[in-house]
Amino acid sequence: MTRAGSVRARVSRELAARPVVRAALPGLVLVVLGVAAFAGLLDSVRETDDISLFDRPVLAWLVASRGAVATAVFSAVTLVSGPIVLPVIVAVACLAWGLVRREWWRPALLLGAMVASTSISLAIKGIVARPRPPLATMVIAGAERTASFPSGHTIGAATLLLVAWYLVVSRHPTRARQVGWGIATVVGAFAVGLSRLYLGYHFLTDVLAALALAVAILGAVTIVDRVRRVPRDGPGAARPE
Repeated sequence: MTRAGSVRARVSRELAARPVVRAALPGLVLVVLGVAAFAGLLDSVRETDDISLFDRPVLAWLVASRGAVATAVFSAVTLVSGPIVLPVIVAVACLAWGLVRREWWRPALLLGAMVASTSISLAIKGIVARPRPPLATMVIAGAERTASFPSGHTIGAATLLLVAWYLVVSRHPTRARQVGWGIATVVGAFAVGLSRLYLGYHFLTDVLAALALAVAILGAVTIVDRVRRVPRDGPGAARPE
């Protein structure tokens, strides 16, 4: 066996002997991928190169393509995913989930993920301090007061959809549930991100950075949830719902 093969075999044996490491590994992968993607986007924004070169052309194309019906639809999407309506939806949904299912772990994880997404978004906005697109591109000029990078609406909606998807599907992984929640998550996150671009409130890299952070948050939730379930896993052991 080669030296590389020996190392891989040793790592595999160590992982097999450590259920906590195995449980945390998928989440760690998501965290690393999300953070790496975000770091790349941040570097692009700061250096004004790579993908950030598409920011203004994409914004200009969407602004030029606006229509009355699409503007109304995307305005409704951005309202529902905003800092006033979305927290109310999440709070009511988590409370109802806990009361109906008589369990609080998963609703608490979802609520914690949403608080984390908001805190992370606001902190990064304050540090990066990227200006918003020109007022002339906004449907309602001056409606947004915070910095542009990353998109708060997008990270909130994507975190909600991704974490809810994981928390539901991980307990009942049927094919129909996986596909249904997966499609709803992709469509929902895409709609919110597109609404922020279409209405002129964000650049493309703002939205992509928010999606990357949402993936990292999903990874953190996955780690916490799977590690907590490790002691209960095993032959005949019932996993907590």
